[in-house]
Amino acid sequence: MRRKSVLYLDVAEQIKADIMNGTYPVGSLLPTEAELEQLFDVSKITVRRAIELLSSEELVEKKSGKGTTVLSNRPYNKLSKAGTFTEYLNDSGQKVAKKILKLETVRLASDSPIYSCLGEKAVKVSRLYTLDDQPYIYFNYYLPTILGDVPLEDFEQESLYRLMDQHGIEIVKFEDSFQTVELTAEQQQILATSEKNGLKRIRKSFGISGKVVEYSEAIYNTALYPYVIEYEA
Repeated sequence: MRRKSVLYLDVAEQIKADIMNGTYPVGSLLPTEAELEQLFDVSKITVRRAIELLSSEELVEKKSGKGTTVLSNRPYNKLSKAGTFTEYLNDSGQKVAKKILKLETVRLASDSPIYSCLGEKAVKVSRLYTLDDQPYIYFNYYLPTILGDVPLEDFEQESLYRLMDQHGIEIVKFEDSFQTVELTAEQQQILATSEKNGLKRIRKSFGISGKVVEYSEAIYNTALYPYVIEYEA
């Protein structure tokens, strides 16, 4: 039965539920905008806002002339109502860009906190985020060795968490911790700053078994821009 006066959030939630229950399998096309308008008895703008929301959650991808394709049935934002920091920066009118500095498999020291999470070896991805063309965040991701065969181009083009999902690594919980640290000479060089201190964030992502499947360290030059967390009410 069709509902009247359905808001775009309601439409998005129903489409999401249909993706989760297999009504719209991964790789399939959603109904057209006109069909969704009729199905939910809503306006075109409501349908478009719902699709934009699902697209921002990386559940679907809309391409002109081709329709809207289902990309995933595992919404990553189910873990938190907190928006990502890069989304906040983009919404604030900042120009955010990222590039991979290095991709390698590394051997971890037995006394390293990462060793206790991932074992003797890990795939290390070093990434630099720029803010209005200025170096801002230096990220080092440590990941399971099952991702060792993933080419550099995939890390550059795909979301990290989508790549992990594609390789059977499902994340059910994030844990973030923050501290002020003294920047090393290498970090100052990479961030192109003479600032002595920065913000360090450590993220641990946990899989279904409760084990850590991602250990990441990020250094923010907060003298350039403060770190902000924006929550949806």
